[in-house]
Amino acid sequence: MARATTRKTSAGRTTAAKRAATTAAKTRSSAGAKAPAARKAAPKAAPAKKTVAGPKTTARTAAAKKAPPRKAAAIKAAAPRAIAPRASAPRKSAAGTATTRKPAPKATRAAAAKKQPAARMTPATARKAAAPPARRLAAPAGRKTTPRPAATAKRLATPASAQSFTVSHVSEADFRADGLRPYARYRDLGIAAATGGLCQAHVIRFVPPCTDEVRKRHIHDTELQLVYVLQGWIKNEFEGHGEQMMSAGTCWLQPSGIKHTVLDYSPDCEVLEIIVPADFKTKEVD
Repeated sequence: MARATTRKTSAGRTTAAKRAATTAAKTRSSAGAKAPAARKAAPKAAPAKKTVAGPKTTARTAAAKKAPPRKAAAIKAAAPRAIAPRASAPRKSAAGTATTRKPAPKATRAAAAKKQPAARMTPATARKAAAPPARRLAAPAGRKTTPRPAATAKRLATPASAQSFTVSHVSEADFRADGLRPYARYRDLGIAAATGGLCQAHVIRFVPPCTDEVRKRHIHDTELQLVYVLQGWIKNEFEGHGEQMMSAGTCWLQPSGIKHTVLDYSPDCEVLEIIVPADFKTKEVD
């Protein structure tokens, strides 16, 4: 019995050893089969081709390296010009010392903007540069322009004293024949007394008919003489202005010393006359 057990044990060991050997052989065969498949799957890298550049190719390559790309140059030209900062970073000169670049004045920048090509200018700058200079509009043809009155160099020579309030209501009894002309009746409005002799204002009613005594040429030494026709009409002649027909509503100014003549008037002619000063001189002339 002991011998039989020993034989069985040795036979079992032999069978186990054979099985292990068989398994190892299978593992080796499967590993060897996978290795060639992996080698076949990985492509071989192509060897780098060596090209020998001739003299022409070398020159073209060097020129291409020096010249900037065309697209980059076009983008740089089309981009709007940036505003220069007030103070740039210091730069080193050839000697090695640091130099600070000052910003250009506004006038210089404006001139440079006009000189720069159209491609580098912004649309607003281009329109401003192309716009014609502003011109003052001329007055339309046929339109009369009234010049501004020049400032008076001196004030009236007649002194102005204290003035007082006065009012004058119309009354036929106020027309008197004690005025300058014997062919007229005068209604004093009380302005001379209220202004202390600064101004005189009266209504003149002419007495018909107009005679040669009326038509004497004369001048008045005044600072102001203003006449307004209240009713009727009066015909006068002024030196340098000829004959003038003045009707109701007409107003005129007689400069001091102008030669004039009363030629005719209507039977109902009345005028308002304002004179500065209240006391003035009249002189007959040829």
